[in-house]
Amino acid sequence: MDMEALMAQASELQNKVTAAQDKLASMHVKGIADNGAVIIDMTGKYDLANITIRDDVMNLGAKGLADLISVAYNDAKEKADKLIDDVMGEATAGIPMPE
Repeated sequence: MDMEALMAQASELQNKVTAAQDKLASMHVKGIADNGAVIIDMTGKYDLANITIRDDVMNLGAKGLADLISVAYNDAKEKADKLIDDVMGEATAGIPMPE
């Protein structure tokens, strides 16, 4: 492969990755704990968009509430990880990667 073709391929990959990152910034996932007691809304770039906490779980105290927030966050992060894998996989599909 000549240098010009390699540079064109690198530029194409960079454009696709940038577009994929922009797409991820506008996509959202929801992490849910205890049947919706706590819901974390996160973008595909891990930015926190919103936290919803049901009133009836406020009596759990700080530790109980922190545990629910942690469960919801981990659920959202897992979903965001999958979303990132899917979107970035589409962006780099068909482009040979160096080994």
